[in-house]
Amino acid sequence: MVYTLERLEKGYVLFTITRNEKRNAINDDVMNGLREALTVAKSPDIKALVITGEGDQAFCSGGDLSVFHLLRTKEEAYTMLSKMARILYSLMTFSKPTIALMNGTTIGGGCELAAACDFRVAKRGIKAGFVQGKQAITTGWGGGSIVAEKLPASTTMKLLMEAKMHTAEELREIGFIDSLYTQNSHTACESFLETLLAMDLEVLQSYKRIWIEKWEQTHLLERIEKEVENCSRLWESEAHLQLVEKFLRKNI
Repeated sequence: MVYTLERLEKGYVLFTITRNEKRNAINDDVMNGLREALTVAKSPDIKALVITGEGDQAFCSGGDLSVFHLLRTKEEAYTMLSKMARILYSLMTFSKPTIALMNGTTIGGGCELAAACDFRVAKRGIKAGFVQGKQAITTGWGGGSIVAEKLPASTTMKLLMEAKMHTAEELREIGFIDSLYTQNSHTACESFLETLLAMDLEVLQSYKRIWIEKWEQTHLLERIEKEVENCSRLWESEAHLQLVEKFLRKNI
């Protein structure tokens, strides 16, 4: 298995990407696991969903290029990008609080996954960044549209256009990360969740509905779809394909 799914006694589901050797990169099986996590977390005895990565080196390094490099045309890329984008939209509009427990480096699509969660709790000293631009593509899972909903316009543009890594402390300062921790990640997670889990589930869901309705009314899904289409077009560009080949040669 490339993931684990645990129901914790305190009332939340913990989804862990278990691909430490691949820096917890996302492949098709991980995507399917996220879908399963969203289904399990619908249970009436669950109040929150937490997503994290195995080990202490990486939360998620984005899409697994050792697999996705086989996608050469915009049509092939679109199939993969659209699937994950819809999963992230489902995560963003999930009826209960969701938390990205960023236990390590968070790169590219990993930042898109984190952005789709309601809260981001990160270990001090880690680095994260929307570095897709350095691969001659844009965010392809809807992450650009998602983070634009959560941060001021100029802040979002700078994060995306500079395509660089930032420290957790810097990202906390601009509002992308909600809380920093130094202790054990499990302890940090439960500390962050303590007050939320003490609330009545209907209260949590009622408040979450405020944002879900806003995103539905402003056609977020359609905007994400356009982002996916644009990334698919860039995916088949010679510039992107050459950068992917260079990355794979470096990591052989």
